[in-house]
Amino acid sequence: MDQIVNSVRSVCLVLGDQLNHDSELFSGFDSKQDVVAFFEVTEESVQEGSSKHRTALFLSAMRHFAQELEAKGLAVHYVDIRQNLGSICDGLADLADAVSPEKIRVVLPGDSRLLDQLNALTDQLNVPFEVLPDNHFISQPGQFSQWISRLKQPRMEHWYRYIRKDLQILMADKTKPVGGKWNYDQDNRKSFGKTGPSSKGLMPSSIPDEITLKVIEDVKTCLPLLPGKLDQFLWPVNRVQALTLLDQFIEERLASFGSYQDAMWVNEPFLYHAWISSSLNLKLLSPREVIEKAIDAYEEGDAPLNAVEGFIRQILGWREYVRGLYWTYRQEWSQMNALEHHNQLPAFYWDADTEMNCLRQSISQVLEYGYGHHIQRLMVTGLFALLAKVDPQQVHRWYLSMYVDAVAWVEIPNTIGMSQFADGGVLASKPYIASGNYIKKMSNYCSGCRFNPSKAYGEDACPFTTLYWAFVHDKEALLSVNPRLAMQVKHWKNKSAEDQQLILQQRSNLIEALQIEPD
Repeated sequence: MDQIVNSVRSVCLVLGDQLNHDSELFSGFDSKQDVVAFFEVTEESVQEGSSKHRTALFLSAMRHFAQELEAKGLAVHYVDIRQNLGSICDGLADLADAVSPEKIRVVLPGDSRLLDQLNALTDQLNVPFEVLPDNHFISQPGQFSQWISRLKQPRMEHWYRYIRKDLQILMADKTKPVGGKWNYDQDNRKSFGKTGPSSKGLMPSSIPDEITLKVIEDVKTCLPLLPGKLDQFLWPVNRVQALTLLDQFIEERLASFGSYQDAMWVNEPFLYHAWISSSLNLKLLSPREVIEKAIDAYEEGDAPLNAVEGFIRQILGWREYVRGLYWTYRQEWSQMNALEHHNQLPAFYWDADTEMNCLRQSISQVLEYGYGHHIQRLMVTGLFALLAKVDPQQVHRWYLSMYVDAVAWVEIPNTIGMSQFADGGVLASKPYIASGNYIKKMSNYCSGCRFNPSKAYGEDACPFTTLYWAFVHDKEALLSVNPRLAMQVKHWKNKSAEDQQLILQQRSNLIEALQIEPD
């Protein structure tokens, strides 16, 4: 896959999360004058951090996409991981030196860090640099910034209603939502009960082809020290596979998704979720087509409104909203630490070696598959890091490294903002905190654990519950002015002085045992 034209008008750089054939990058493309460039580089996996699973997915999807472009007759220049290229900028500089392009073009990257690097490189090369709009997203360029500029305190729900009305999605008329309610959150928080999910063992079923198997071999050979495993690879790496997975979700799981989207169960990492976030974020799927298929299922009577609305809200509402916030605060995210948390990430995040069953379950599946659904991320792995006062930048780097669907624009606001509340309330109105009793309510993790979620101190006290009450004590000033959390402060104050002291001492012992305090 290495065809370089002799006289180059434009070098068109394709990034690993920009694999859509309708990209603006290919508008006006001429194979006699232009070349598409792909670079597999060690920097993105090693310096920036990436697991074996995440790296393999990106590289395999890139190789498949390059092969598709070649089949369409486009000139492709491809540098793979075996050539030990340090960075994308190194590869681009080498190519520019070889072909002297009149222009370098790229679609707006999903990581502002890379955009800054490319701007600096093209200035150094003295080559015109064109950054094209990303047509993958539903909102138009500039639409979010115009919307947010009119609000003192924007929230996702405000955006969701605005964009639904603007695009007339799930609307009964121009101003009223189908069904009479904007969201059905109250219907979407069911647990499985004692019997568990009715369907067990659900999981993606993409079978690695020759290209993917070669990528897996290359990752194991060239990047052996990356975290995680590659014993099973299940993810779509091209559009055909992604569409198949989407259709399976719509037909087999969407109807149950709404009710059980927050539920968890031992040894069931996938449940009724869509499993398409990586395909969306690599742009193998369009959010528009995903939404349309969900609406079709509702209109045909194959899925209830609470499931379809909840699913669409994650894409039309949350996904578009966090991207807008990412670019709005692009310069600030890396410095945010509003709660002034500085502890180290516990070592068990890298090997799942912990007695806490919920964390062992949630982290083991990330190591095995590069996957966790949103409640495992927010209310298990994220919650523990928040309550343990881990440096939010360390938490962010772990999430960006370990999940196959992680791209900066979506991972950073979700982790720094929603999960760790390090933005001080830019994204969410409150810290998402809970004791071990929440995990017991939404899963059967606690039934296989030696810790008791109802206890905050003692030998069998649940670390989540201990850390929760200690967090309420520490953040009393912040929580007491929040109408959704002030009651928890009152509950803390109603505890006896002896109970309070025992909880705080249990927390100190736990933090010392975890060896996470900064040097």
